[in-house]
Order: sequence, then C-alpha cells, then structure tokens
Amino acid sequence: MQQGGAQDGKSPSELIDGRIKELGDWRGETLAQLRALIRQAAPEAVETWKWRGVPVWEDAGMICTGETYKAVVKLTFARGAALPDPEKLFNSSLEGNTRRAIDFKQGDKIDADALKALVREAVALNRSKVKR
Repeated sequence: MQQGGAQDGKSPSELIDGRIKELGDWRGETLAQLRALIRQAAPEAVETWKWRGVPVWEDAGMICTGETYKAVVKLTFARGAALPDPEKLFNSSLEGNTRRAIDFKQGDKIDADALKALVREAVALNRSKVKR
C-alpha cells in the first residue's frame, strides 16, 4: 500500500523502487530484501517517503525507516526500545529511550523470521496505542 510523501508525480513506493535501483549494489539488494520482509510481516503497512528521501513503513504509526549509508543499511524502529528482541537483532542506536536500529553490513545474513516477528511486534505496539 502506498501513501504520503509523493513527489515529482511519483508515489512513495515508486520512489523506494527508484532508490533501490539507484543504489545498484549490495545496499539496494539489502533494502529490497528488508522491504519484502516488512511487507510480508505487515501487509497492511503503508509505504511513505519522508525527510527528503527516507523510506518509511507505517501502520497505526511509524514502524521503521530504511536508511542507506556507505557502509550500512539501517532499519530504525521508531519505538524499538519498547519491543521484545529475543534474537538480539538490534545492534545500533541502543543508547536512546525510544528508537532502536539494526545495521546491516555487506554480507550480513538477514534472519527473516526474527525480523518479521519484530515488525509484527512493532505493528501490535502501534495498534495498542491508537486511541479508540
């Protein structure tokens, strides 16, 4: 699903497609894999494009962002500090009270099951906080 943050007549999903293609290396491949896993875990999530070029996935609030840097692809969970992480995926932004991130370096194996479980927990937490 797509929404918010469209620019130049392109939807956020098209902008994310473009980013993946533009990277053209392991970072694009990794971002594409992470995106596919997020979509599997949270099929109702909305893809958005914020802060001049950051892919964001939302469901009843922000789930996570997918930032790309020279040496890492960073998946930052907006409320990661409140999420259970039994597989110890979080390896970055550990000092804050709210966010947590996972840095993926070239060659890292993605634990698909653990990541999808984390995404589902993030959605459940967001939905539990929505005012009825």
